Amino acid sequence: MVRVILPDGSTVEVEAGSPLTNVPAPRKGKGRVVAAKIDGNMVDLSAPAPAEGEVHLIAADSPEGLSVLRHSTAHVMAQAVCRMHEDVKLGIGPAVEDGFYYEFDTAIKPDGLPEIEAEMKRIIKEDIPFERFELTRDEALEKMREAGQTYKVELLEKLPEGEAISFYRNGDFEDLCRGPHVPGTGALGAFMLTNIAGHYWLGSEANPMLSSIWGVAFADRAALKEYRRLREEAERRDHRKLGKQLDLFSMHDEAPAAAFWHPKGAILFNALTEWWQNVLKDYDYLEVRTPLILKRELWERSGHLDHYREHMYFTMSDDVEMAVKPMNCPAHALIYKTRMHSYRELPIRYAELGIVHRREKTGVKHGLMRVRHITQDDAHIILLPEQITDEVNRLIDLADYAYTTFGMDYTLELSTKPEDAMGPDELWDQATDALREALDGRGLEYTINEGDGAFYGPKIDFHIRDASGRSWQCATVQLDLVMFAERFDLTYIGADGAEHRPVVIHRAILGSIERFLGILIEHYAGDFPLWLAPEQVRVLPIADAHLEASRRIVDRLKAAGLRAGLDDRQEKTGAKVRQATIEKVPYMLIIGDREVNDGTASLRSKKKGPLGSLSLEETIAKLSEEVDNKG
Repeated sequence: MVRVILPDGSTVEVEAGSPLTNVPAPRKGKGRVVAAKIDGNMVDLSAPAPAEGEVHLIAADSPEGLSVLRHSTAHVMAQAVCRMHEDVKLGIGPAVEDGFYYEFDTAIKPDGLPEIEAEMKRIIKEDIPFERFELTRDEALEKMREAGQTYKVELLEKLPEGEAISFYRNGDFEDLCRGPHVPGTGALGAFMLTNIAGHYWLGSEANPMLSSIWGVAFADRAALKEYRRLREEAERRDHRKLGKQLDLFSMHDEAPAAAFWHPKGAILFNALTEWWQNVLKDYDYLEVRTPLILKRELWERSGHLDHYREHMYFTMSDDVEMAVKPMNCPAHALIYKTRMHSYRELPIRYAELGIVHRREKTGVKHGLMRVRHITQDDAHIILLPEQITDEVNRLIDLADYAYTTFGMDYTLELSTKPEDAMGPDELWDQATDALREALDGRGLEYTINEGDGAFYGPKIDFHIRDASGRSWQCATVQLDLVMFAERFDLTYIGADGAEHRPVVIHRAILGSIERFLGILIEHYAGDFPLWLAPEQVRVLPIADAHLEASRRIVDRLKAAGLRAGLDDRQEKTGAKVRQATIEKVPYMLIIGDREVNDGTASLRSKKKGPLGSLSLEETIAKLSEEVDNKG
């Protein structure tokens, strides 16, 4: 008998070799079982119970269960498309966060999504079983060639000889797939198709453009309903719409994927960067500025040319090939090398809000979230090996302070050695262990992201969560024991009088300032806290007779360091209040006869409404305190 652990922690025993579908477990509802795990490997419920080992049943609403459910829904979508279109060539159809997509080499119009959804619902109602079968490599290739599935053939040709190749059949549809899948299509249903996007096969512009249909799927309709609510909220908060509505920035074909900051947007940009520069001073950073264009040979030396060439821009100067910098690392190395350093000086923390350029692909641009012209919150910390733990803790404190200021939670992720890594395994192990020890020493929870480290070292990534519950990868702390010091021959004089190699930490907290502002616009839905608001207070004279006094009040507010505006239009006060509200001005000062005579102002909050009559001194003190406290 084999012990099987159910999702609720209870256990049952089944005979070895019997299908796991025989295990008494829920097959309907939110907590229904959709797959199993045997010794850590995901399998279908149709798989036989092993002779030995541990079996866990996977519930639909667990992270692993949702992945199975979403991948199965992608197959149903592909089946629906194949029923509706002849000779469809299939790409890939994986599960992704919240949903799935599938690629098709056929023209599908967005207005065709409802028809595809309807066909998917018919397939789900039929409750067709998912059946797994295996073929040899040659059999699989012959099958896909006969079916005209050229993209599947390309995938098969990349598989190593001798590897077992599995397919899944549900009714009239067969697909090359590792699985696992839900027992039958009837286990699905809480889904919706969201959009169609163009996508190059395998992400290469040299390959054909395919149509990718995207969708979302959940364990039950309540979760789908909540997703729809959050999606509507996200659309309301879309930084591209708010950027236009609030006159913050615009994007133009004359400079693709680069933001043009309007006067109000520039104020917002400067408010954020000035605050951040002051924070960095408190954390003992030394601000530097470096050139935008440097010789190609510098990027060859750093290794960036081998690992980042496709994202770089190049130009010529005096017959010398130059590169527009995609990051600041090599330039900071040159600054460090201008003189010898003692161990007593370390750590040295170079920070730069530097302009960098990265060649994002045309299909992935998204407002401020993916731009080519980037103001990078970048720093390189040069330190002794024994200072690693303390410095990583200091960086965690810095990130925590930054995100707490904006009312954001975050999760942590430790990313390990990638395939294109530089340097020996023992250095990678040493660096990864150092980051792990820093996290463990603080008792912090984190997940492991295998193989996603930088090419020169492992890293800790911070994923912040905004007011809509969406996650954004933001801060990164990258420990470099290889590239920076070795390739640029960086040294320090130790206590023994000899030269030694330092360790380097590459870090960004806000990341791209443009992207972080995009996140903030959506996080606050344009209702910025007072210290960030482009216009903090607007003075509203009730009539022309109050204009002169209102202008003097604006001057007083500006002299106190507040960003004040004046609405001198010949409009009713209600219309002026509505306009200030639409433009999301946090405070309004209404000036009439009483206020002019008494030297007061009627203060109104966009969020709280009328706050009463205050003297101008009281008003300035109140608003200044809120600015200082980052309230």
